[in-house]
Amino acid sequence: MPARKAGIAMIAALVTLTSACSDTPPAPEAATPPAPPSNAAPAGKPASLALKVEEVAGGLTHGWDIGFLPDGKALVTQRPGKLALVSGLQPGATTTEVKADFADLFVEHESGLLGLVIHPDFAQSRRFTTCQNYQQGGTPTDVRLITWTLSADGTSAQRVQTLLTGMPVNPNGRHSGCRPTIAEDGALLVGTGDAADDPGVPQDRTNLGGKVLRIDLRTGEGLPDNPFASSANANERRVYTYGHRNVQGVAVRTGTGQVFVSEHGPTNFDELSLVKAGGNYGWDPSQGGTVDEYDESVPMTDLERFPDAVPQAWTSGKTTEAPSGAAFLTGPQWGALDGRMVLAALRGQKLLVFTMDGPGAVTDVYLPPEFNSEFGRLRGVRTGPDGALYVTTSTGDNDKLLRVTLA
Repeated sequence: MPARKAGIAMIAALVTLTSACSDTPPAPEAATPPAPPSNAAPAGKPASLALKVEEVAGGLTHGWDIGFLPDGKALVTQRPGKLALVSGLQPGATTTEVKADFADLFVEHESGLLGLVIHPDFAQSRRFTTCQNYQQGGTPTDVRLITWTLSADGTSAQRVQTLLTGMPVNPNGRHSGCRPTIAEDGALLVGTGDAADDPGVPQDRTNLGGKVLRIDLRTGEGLPDNPFASSANANERRVYTYGHRNVQGVAVRTGTGQVFVSEHGPTNFDELSLVKAGGNYGWDPSQGGTVDEYDESVPMTDLERFPDAVPQAWTSGKTTEAPSGAAFLTGPQWGALDGRMVLAALRGQKLLVFTMDGPGAVTDVYLPPEFNSEFGRLRGVRTGPDGALYVTTSTGDNDKLLRVTLA
């Protein structure tokens, strides 16, 4: 136990709070969960791991996610309800607003136009899918997945279908998730938020909130090899993991079948977890159904109430990072960083870089100084087709798309 506490202490000393605000309003401090495996953080980093950060384009507003197109361009979602087409992936690229009907979008705090995936057959279909909050008559209704077709000239997008509805929404915009990502087997994984309202949502497998969903990109239905595929409930058939709070990062580890998710803790105790089919991740603000209000004093991973819950791979402990997008660095161009995972932080305004062993245990974490509050709040993180890392900022004023490579 002392070694594990020491590991958390080393991370806490390294990861310093800044004055920037998290997306999540303050809440009572969570009860201390059992310590995760020691994640010793090096005091410094070798000079050979220095990063080069370049601005690809600016003028964005709360850039949320990035989708790469076969012609070398990119789409960037912006939370207030704007979709930008970026002309290229090198510095000096220009942005063009894509005209699309977002009249029914609900925008408030963490709600709006969120995650994005480009369909694998985009070259033929020109389809992409967004995750967004929906309102009807001014009343927030749910979070849903919408599939679009991008026009040949990239200036407009038309709705093709509503792929999935029913992910819960909070009228104040809290805990919307929502990060869709295509797994190596072609499944669409969707990290969702629990909406911070009904305390029973995360543990209710018939509710889509506080989950990682695994669905068919064409139909929105749960896949036949999902852990609850035999359920009579269509929502439960879509569930891959449950007991989450607010998943905003989904990262696929190439060639391993492993998927990691990041999520916000209550004020602190943010987590990074390895996804295991059918796993319960232990978040239960209903305290086993004994309270009617959303109780944020419970542990993020409650191993006392749920002894079989999946333990986190890493926790921020009593430090708040407000983690968002996550991605793996892949390819020889990354040198010693090849295979490491990168996690964006909103409150910390930094990137965290994790080293993991084969089974997925975190062995170290460090903070590249190039991102130490230099670019403000960081939201989206995706690895591009050229192997570079692309990051969106989310300050709300002239936000940027950044390109990161090894210096």
